[in-house]
Amino acid sequence: MSILGGWCFRHRRIVVGVWLLALVLSALLSRVAGTAFSTKFTLPHTESSSAIALLQKNFPVASGSSDQVVFATTSGTVRDPAVQQRAKSALRAIAAVHDVRTVTSPFTSAGAHQISADGTVAYATVGFARQVGQNPIASIKKVISTAQAAGDDQLQVSLGGQDIEQVQQSGSGPSTGVGIVLALIVLGLAFGALFAAFLPLVTALVAIGIGYSVTGLLSHVFSVAEFATILGVLIGLGVGVDYSLFIVTRHRNALKAGRTAEEAASLAVNTAGRAVFFAGLTVCIALLGQFALGLSFLYGVAVSATVTVLLTMLASLTLLPALLGFVDSRVLSRRERRRLRERGPQDEELGTAWFRWSRFLQRHPVLPAVVAVVVVAVIALPVFSLRLGLDDAGSDPSGSTTREAYDALAEGFGPGFSGPLQLVAELQTPADAKSFAGIVQTLSTQPGVVSATTPVPSPNGRIAVANLYPRTSPQAQATTDLVNHLRSDVLPGAEAGTGVHVLVGGSTAGQVDFAHKLSSKLIPFVAVVVVLGFLLLMAVFRSLLVPLVASVMNLLSVGAALGIMNAVFVWGYGHSLFRISSTAPVEVFIPVLMISILFGLSMDYEVFLVSRIHEEWTRRRNNADAVTYGQAETGRVITAAAMIMILVFASFALGDDLTIKQFGIGLAGAIIIDAFVVRTVIVPALMHLFGRANWWLPRWLERALPQLNVEGADPARDDTPPAELVGSRRS
Repeated sequence: MSILGGWCFRHRRIVVGVWLLALVLSALLSRVAGTAFSTKFTLPHTESSSAIALLQKNFPVASGSSDQVVFATTSGTVRDPAVQQRAKSALRAIAAVHDVRTVTSPFTSAGAHQISADGTVAYATVGFARQVGQNPIASIKKVISTAQAAGDDQLQVSLGGQDIEQVQQSGSGPSTGVGIVLALIVLGLAFGALFAAFLPLVTALVAIGIGYSVTGLLSHVFSVAEFATILGVLIGLGVGVDYSLFIVTRHRNALKAGRTAEEAASLAVNTAGRAVFFAGLTVCIALLGQFALGLSFLYGVAVSATVTVLLTMLASLTLLPALLGFVDSRVLSRRERRRLRERGPQDEELGTAWFRWSRFLQRHPVLPAVVAVVVVAVIALPVFSLRLGLDDAGSDPSGSTTREAYDALAEGFGPGFSGPLQLVAELQTPADAKSFAGIVQTLSTQPGVVSATTPVPSPNGRIAVANLYPRTSPQAQATTDLVNHLRSDVLPGAEAGTGVHVLVGGSTAGQVDFAHKLSSKLIPFVAVVVVLGFLLLMAVFRSLLVPLVASVMNLLSVGAALGIMNAVFVWGYGHSLFRISSTAPVEVFIPVLMISILFGLSMDYEVFLVSRIHEEWTRRRNNADAVTYGQAETGRVITAAAMIMILVFASFALGDDLTIKQFGIGLAGAIIIDAFVVRTVIVPALMHLFGRANWWLPRWLERALPQLNVEGADPARDDTPPAELVGSRRS
């Protein structure tokens, strides 16, 4: 690694040129190729997927996604001639849009039930040719613009449905800019030098820019959700600044110790760079572990996030030392350079406050550890009532077309009209059609059901389809309970003796199936991630206790993060602060992505802290000195890095997109717990309590494990303990 750092430092023009060329070429390729973002939910072996398969085979017109154009009058009714004329004209134009298969107008006999009782709200159903997430964005946008053109002072036109929802998803808005500014402020306070503050940001932004373009290109290969780009920026900005900060800090310390700029860069890459390389790989491994879940929806997101993390890690190891070559000693502040000239080389400084805190933990480890564990456990308590699901348009920002459509439909027909259940049955004999109609009638009388449509047979007569409208919104727990109740309790009795089997499908039932399928795999996924982290840390630090404590602490951090999310989004705490319009379940796929990300981010702090402690243990063979000195030396940089990530993640909570808001709040909360409680209090306190047992490993296991050197080598280090630590030894 030292060879890599030195080469990049000496050949800095080539390295910077290659990275800038990659940035420009990737941007040009992405612009020429465009993007093909989509969200495919493939749920094999579920009832909703079986319903889709039947529709695609026998009733293609009904198998595509279905969205709504909602007409609401501010005065009069939708039956007024002028209103009808504008609405009908818009619907004719929508029917002519490519990829639109059907339009069911409320002003026809087939759609007469699509006008509310008071006549102020009506909706048209627009059937697309393909499933949700597979329809061309251009066609969906054409439908939106055509419909909205019909609106005026008397007629409000809005659109709802999953395809509309995906196209209308907002970007990060000012969040990225806010995150960059906040990160720059923290870096400036941490270093007191302009170049030292800018270099981590420049390095991260170059990698993020390439990752952003590559994600767009990958959307032609994988099914990549559009929020993956925002997620990539969020992760890349956080870990990219983190990685660069670790390396720049080690580089500055080496300069103050009298090294030349090239020697300092080589040393920084060989020491802190190894920790960065290891932490980056663990994030990538955890992200790619989502392939084991067998849910294609997550594949594209995992790959795009992995690419961004890899790029930020590689930029930190190559582009950063090259940039350090251009700024030379100006990475130090003027005061630090003047002190170096006047007083000569100095050893790495121990922050006074951090040294006092580490000495306090050394002398009194029990009480701080107990208090910290209790605090984290209390914050994590809401996780036991965690509600996972998929949000609906009722959680969209006020003023968005999907939110306006949801509100209008809820007012005119009830919240459940935005997400009907689709009943699908195979018809083996003519009598089956009558039996199916009877079953639909039985279901329509169940508590929680508003109404059901008359069954419609397919052109080949082999299946029939009917819609069932719940009383509650798609994201409501009552709707999930209704789907499960119909499938488990009502349908078996209603089908008995008829020979007809009814499938409950549609987008709402598909969301219920997706949530159930992913929730069932969450615990095994967590187990795999935790075991993987345990094995990696055991190989690195040649210890059983260190990785065991780290694994338990990672679970505590994840539990606290999910507890915070449940309290905010499900219980409603802090809605006005975070500009959240209504309660909503935690998006079911977010815990999987968060666990992957947090696994790696926790590794950043764990590796950076324990690698320095392990380095001192290897030199001194004294646990108390090693823990105290290692924590005192790394405390400031870890908390500075954590503060940057907290501010970056929290800035994304300022956006309107609920998914990104949940990611931002969840990750910010997790980093607060992990960096300021777990790594600052619990881990060092426990390491003091365990003493030399921290570094115990059975000999047979020692021989079996591969040798992974994270600390690197610094032959110029003096093995003499600092004077402050002499006399305070404790094994």
